[in-house]
Amino acid sequence: MTAPLAELYDIAVIGGGPSGATAAHDLVCMGWRVLLLDREGRIKPCGGAIPPRLIRDFDIPDHLICARITSARMVPPSDKGVDMPVSDGGYVGMVDREVFDEYLRARAASAGVDRRAGTFSRISRDADGTARLHFAPKGDKSTEASFRARMVVGADGALSQVAKQAIRGGDRMPYVFAYHEIIKAPAQESARYDSRRCDVIYDGRYSPDFYSWVFPHGDKVSIGTGSANKGFGLKESIADLRKEFGFDTAETIRKEGAPIPLKPLKKWDNGRDVIVTGDAAGVVAPASGEGIYYAMASARMVADSVDATLRTGEARHLATARKTFMKAHGKVFLVLGLLQWIWYRSDRMRENFVSLCKDKDVQKLTWQSYMNKEMVRREPLAHIRVMFKDIGSLLGLVKPG
Repeated sequence: MTAPLAELYDIAVIGGGPSGATAAHDLVCMGWRVLLLDREGRIKPCGGAIPPRLIRDFDIPDHLICARITSARMVPPSDKGVDMPVSDGGYVGMVDREVFDEYLRARAASAGVDRRAGTFSRISRDADGTARLHFAPKGDKSTEASFRARMVVGADGALSQVAKQAIRGGDRMPYVFAYHEIIKAPAQESARYDSRRCDVIYDGRYSPDFYSWVFPHGDKVSIGTGSANKGFGLKESIADLRKEFGFDTAETIRKEGAPIPLKPLKKWDNGRDVIVTGDAAGVVAPASGEGIYYAMASARMVADSVDATLRTGEARHLATARKTFMKAHGKVFLVLGLLQWIWYRSDRMRENFVSLCKDKDVQKLTWQSYMNKEMVRREPLAHIRVMFKDIGSLLGLVKPG
């Protein structure tokens, strides 16, 4: 029987995306009493790509993979696309976030998480200092309900209210705004569309400072773009992109928009009883905008730190989540951040960047890093060759072609 909301939970997780659902699942499996509060019905705009490591590490069942991608096409302003086949016969899994996220929430609930639907509003403190979480139940925004928790995990997105209210610097998250449209997939493939290929478009017409995408989702296609330029028309961009790809008359299934963070927060916790994860912590890879794996990986690290804090009573353990994450992925984020800063500045630079993607060393290192989610330390000569080609392109010694 569900406990009254006034009762005390060990942990309250705010937000039921991949990060929040993973944190809640891991924590309840550790033996804690967990409540998961989520705004049901909201779907984040996302290309939906997940690497093999995520599928392995988080036991993702085969039926959630709606497409298997065996190639990526990088498309520059000149429209001279460069194909990058996935190395070693592997594939990138594609998921529909509507189905994928709900599966993760349901799995958490099956493990014992108390699942609630509502919109979080604020944190207050009881007389003894315990956190009280206030929210509007789904379908009744005029009513405020609350529950108490010894620990709070904020997994409520790039504009996290938990981070803004409880964590120093949580109100200064840099982000791009992403928008996509899910359409019905065409009955026949063409030169512009392949159900086993992701197209990544680096063209200032569709995004002046980020990239756009056409990602197959089985019987659906995600067509999206992102930009930090507040004056740029994302919807108009997608309308033009759909026309370019011959999708202007395709049935539109749904439309979604949301901010995507650009940089991990410098601090993930309040040093007491609140910690953030996923987009709320800013763990989306620069340049690629990839966030699902990093959201779930950070959630697992946050769950470990919360578990240690509750078991020992020492809040210093909360800081280990960010330290562990940055040790594992900080170098990748640094390299991708530099890549975005250098290559996304103009269409000329984007053209040079895509031209570099023809190189077999670039392709091999890219896929190895993506699939395994770590910098490739083997094959130092390949790294050296890529470095010199990069420098050559920057200095104009290597021409796109």
